Amino acid sequence: MLIDTHCHLDGLDLAPYDGQLELALNAASEVGVKQIVSISVDLEGLPKILAFTDREGVYASAGVHPLHTDGLLKDDKSLKEFAQHAKVIALGETGLDYHYEADKKIHRAQQDSFALHLTSAGELDLPVIVHTREAREDTIQLIKDYGNATSGGVLHCFTETYEMAKQALEENYLISISGIVTFKNAQALRDVVKKLPLDRLLVETDSPYLAPIPHRGKKNEPKYVADVAQFVADIKGVRYEELLAITADNFYGHFKRASPLNLLRSIG
Repeated sequence: MLIDTHCHLDGLDLAPYDGQLELALNAASEVGVKQIVSISVDLEGLPKILAFTDREGVYASAGVHPLHTDGLLKDDKSLKEFAQHAKVIALGETGLDYHYEADKKIHRAQQDSFALHLTSAGELDLPVIVHTREAREDTIQLIKDYGNATSGGVLHCFTETYEMAKQALEENYLISISGIVTFKNAQALRDVVKKLPLDRLLVETDSPYLAPIPHRGKKNEPKYVADVAQFVADIKGVRYEELLAITADNFYGHFKRASPLNLLRSIG
């Protein structure tokens, strides 16, 4: 089963679909995408994200992106309330981003928010979806200090080192690969993917960002996860169908609120 484990449905370019999200989801379904996780980046926009889950096959996360500076968590009350929704299957996208934000005070606020996500996820037995950029040591240390290795999580859109990936695997994290792996300048990432065990991988689009080759220059969308999956299958030397089966098993093993019976289908 093909699953786009990380996309931002509220950010898709719907111009090719007459402004209709349903048509974009139909296009994904027609190329075999059967489930989608629509990712939250702030609590203010979360009701809109949750509304997408009215359609079969669409799930959501609840969380605050580390670059959403004004909304970084100071307590977990609202987060836990949103997490009660039946289609919320993870907390995040949370984590640390020191690339776009150099202010040490904001780094600390990111760390506090990340820690709240991690502890809340452990209490709720939900995985955590983690964004990390130029913050390898702090990311892993916070996962070790505040995370729950039983529920684990995902390092999404992974572009870091194999050494960091190994540390995350030890904490029961999966590694999710986006269209970046197809880019010409991404040989280092491809080398990492070669080393990673198949049973710890996921695929994603992170749409509307990072469209894979051969779609560079376009806005990304969930149907392009098929191209990511094929590329990863080729790197790992396995059949496309095998890659889909393994990554689906990985997904359901971590995202326990998700069900293979709740499938995205073309409608209309």
